[in-house]
Amino acid sequence: MIYPIYIIGSPVLRKVAEDIDKENPELQIIIDNMFETMYKSDGLGLAAPQIGKSIRLFVIDATPISDDYPELAGFKKVFINAHIVEKSDVKIKASEGCLSIPGIHEDVERHQTLRLQYYDENWQFHDDTIEGMAAVVMQHEYDHLDGVLFTDKVLPLRKVLLKKKLERISKGEFEHRYPYKLGK
Repeated sequence: MIYPIYIIGSPVLRKVAEDIDKENPELQIIIDNMFETMYKSDGLGLAAPQIGKSIRLFVIDATPISDDYPELAGFKKVFINAHIVEKSDVKIKASEGCLSIPGIHEDVERHQTLRLQYYDENWQFHDDTIEGMAAVVMQHEYDHLDGVLFTDKVLPLRKVLLKKKLERISKGEFEHRYPYKLGK
């Protein structure tokens, strides 16, 4: 099932997501549908708030950009109840876009290395160190769990220049290639 993507201006995108109960009977269906939605939308990742669910869940498959970033070949994961426990002081800058903010791409600084604790779809606990572009992609999706969008992290002047575009997007004034839902 393809979920509609919630667009900037939707209140769910600004909430701090809640941890998921291991006994959630719909979790595997949600995960499968999130991957299907992400692939249909040409995304690299998708967080549950982007489909209207305020739970700590995101999926990533960065394989499509592995030609440019070979370290991302096979970087396909499910992150449940993820929490960053350590961040490097060193940062890297990369251009980002978001399914919830279609048509906008901006440079964002992210931590180069992270330590992340999470569960996978089989409820196996992981305590991983993630580096480089994998860390960039992961932080983008992780931010959705804390109600943060990548446009919150751009330089102040860029925020001013983006304001009208973001307002138009929040009203549905954008070209779309996937189902979406506007917030009220």
